[in-house]
Amino acid sequence: MVACSMMMYFFIGITIVPFYTQSVWTAETVCKVLKANIKDKVLSPNSKGSEDEDIFPYPCLQVWVNVTASGQEVMLYQTEDTLERNSKCSYVPGKSENSKEVKARIETIASNFKTHQTFPCYYDPGGTQTNVIFSRLYPPKGLLFAFLWPTLMFSGGCLIIVLVKISQYVSILSAWQ
Repeated sequence: MVACSMMMYFFIGITIVPFYTQSVWTAETVCKVLKANIKDKVLSPNSKGSEDEDIFPYPCLQVWVNVTASGQEVMLYQTEDTLERNSKCSYVPGKSENSKEVKARIETIASNFKTHQTFPCYYDPGGTQTNVIFSRLYPPKGLLFAFLWPTLMFSGGCLIIVLVKISQYVSILSAWQ
């Protein structure tokens, strides 16, 4: 159990912790929706300078918000990953989803933003990123929860080792008497 928990610590340390530490969107604030647009045709960010248009297979939702902390009008992204996958859209669906379901989901998300005008969001207090995100991929609670199970397993393994050692000590004492 102890060895397995150490492997889990190592695995979490090389997979989740770097993404958590590299995220610059650490401060939470309140965002107010200014506009939420759905564009059917959007140029791909990979087609810079090319004459033929590379169209995304899904509608592009663009949400512009007013950040209470700075008073700026910026674009909202779903997570840190959304910005890397497509910087022109606030929401990027999964690759294996049906186009009708994706369109319905994007319309639902847009109507939710129009209904709920204010919500918590995350911004970069250092100012390196001017945009905001709706939710973090690896929040502090998620990181704590990721380390909870290996810690419990490590503690359980150490407890078993201590109990075996106490049992051996008591056994040697009773055999000596």
